[in-house]
Amino acid sequence: MAAERQRLRVALGEDLYDVERPFGDLAGAGGKVTDVAVDLAGNVHVLLRRDPLTEEAGPCVVVLDAEGRRLGAWGEEIADAHMIACDPQGRMWVVDRDAHEIVAFDPQGRRLTSLGRRHEPGALFNHPADVAFGPGEDLFVADGYGHGFVHRFDAALTQRRRWGGVGVAPGTFLTVHGIWACADGRVIVVDRENDRLQVFDGDGALLRVVTGFYRPSDIWGDAAGRLYVTDAIPTLTRLAPDLTPDGRCRPVLNGAHGLWGGPDGMLYLAEGNPSRITRLVPAG
Repeated sequence: MAAERQRLRVALGEDLYDVERPFGDLAGAGGKVTDVAVDLAGNVHVLLRRDPLTEEAGPCVVVLDAEGRRLGAWGEEIADAHMIACDPQGRMWVVDRDAHEIVAFDPQGRRLTSLGRRHEPGALFNHPADVAFGPGEDLFVADGYGHGFVHRFDAALTQRRRWGGVGVAPGTFLTVHGIWACADGRVIVVDRENDRLQVFDGDGALLRVVTGFYRPSDIWGDAAGRLYVTDAIPTLTRLAPDLTPDGRCRPVLNGAHGLWGGPDGMLYLAEGNPSRITRLVPAG
């Protein structure tokens, strides 16, 4: 008789979650999971990364429903899918890192607009990493691998601010890897190789440095203002709105490169090794 599979349960503060993995039908999709985002309809968009010089082209996004059933796939034109995010208007933004471009699609994969000059490093971005959306329809880009900048754009996608630079001093970055814009105007930057978060106002003034992470990778915030950070220990850390620790757990095997949450309280973690989505389901 086959042994019954073990169940795993983790805690963030007083909240318990059952670990479900692998989540979703990704069979035959190709590439490796690098990020995940949930759209306004509750569908899960899984981002897949390929080496464009050694692997066959294919869709970079697989869309799943809340039960993990495959609804579709799109994004064949993306060269180096790094991160994906859903904005308040429901657009899905894909960071095409090594093409130096960030592309917005509708949830069905139709291209809408873009930022950056494709295959022109340094024209605006130099290997960008992530994108986030603030109040007033501002958009923030973590221009993370070559430049070490944060860029702020307005609703018309006109650049309004740029700050940062490569370094280890407060206000500079080694890798601007993840970014999140809070409803109160704070911009939280994941400074991965400096093992910290840095907190700014919308104009780039440094407000705070938060440590206690090892190579943090991504950040996401829920409707209550709590922030979730994944790092390479591997841990998932929850911070209260004032950035005090509010729970810590180890829900993945080797580390999650990206994460997002659903309106139903589910948390989705994008693992690259092994390549899969881990879902945390609220217990009870």
